Amino acid sequence: VGRTPWCIHPAGKVGQVAVVGGTKTPNINKILATNPDLVVLDREENPKEVYDSLIEAGIDVFVCSVEHPKEVPALLRELATKINRKESGEAWASALEEVLQELESNALPTSRIAPMIWHEPLMSVGPHKYAGGVLTTLGLEVPALVEGGNGYPVVTPELLIHHRIEGLLLSSEPHPFALEEGVAIAAKVAELGGQKIWSKCIDGEALTWFGTHTAQGLKTLHSALI
Repeated sequence: VGRTPWCIHPAGKVGQVAVVGGTKTPNINKILATNPDLVVLDREENPKEVYDSLIEAGIDVFVCSVEHPKEVPALLRELATKINRKESGEAWASALEEVLQELESNALPTSRIAPMIWHEPLMSVGPHKYAGGVLTTLGLEVPALVEGGNGYPVVTPELLIHHRIEGLLLSSEPHPFALEEGVAIAAKVAELGGQKIWSKCIDGEALTWFGTHTAQGLKTLHSALI
C-alpha cells in the first residue's frame, strides 16, 4: 500500500503506509516497489505520464473522474467492486444517496457565492468542478466568473461586481484562508462601488475531498452555512 503526503486519514494508521510521492510528483519506482495490485489515480490531480508509465509496466489502474457529488455513488460502487469490497461500497454509496435525497428538500437559501481556493493569484472554483457541484447541491449559486478556461478562474473585484457575488466562501485548503482575507477582498469591491459582500471560512476537506468523504462533507457544509 502507498499514499501521498496529503493522504492523512485514518490518522491512527496512515503513518504506517509508505509515501510514494505527491499528487503531481509521484515516484514511479516507489509505486512499483510496493508491488501494487491496483493504483488509484485522479484524472485532475495526477499527471497523464504517470498513468502511461503504470500501464506500460503492466499495473492495473483505476482512474477517478468526478465533477459532481451525484457521480460519487457510482464511483464508490465501481471501486469497491474492483477491490473485492462490494458490500462496503454499496453501504457507502447508499448512505450518500440518502444524504443527496435529503438535501433536495432541505436546500440552503439561494445566494450567489464565490468559493475561494487560492490567494496568489486570487482564484475561485467554477460550477462545473466538484467543489462547485458540492455547493450547488446545497442550494447555493456558483456563477462561472470566466467562461471556458480550466474551471479555476483568477478573481478580480470587477468580476465579483459583474456577477453580483453576495458572499465569499474561504476554503481552508489548498490555501488556508483567514477571514481577514475575505474582508480585504470585500473592501476592494466596496471601493469600486460594488455591493456589500460577506465572507465565511469553510472546511476545505468538506468542500473538495470526494468518495467516502462526500456524505459527511455535504452535511458539514450544510450545517456550517445554515
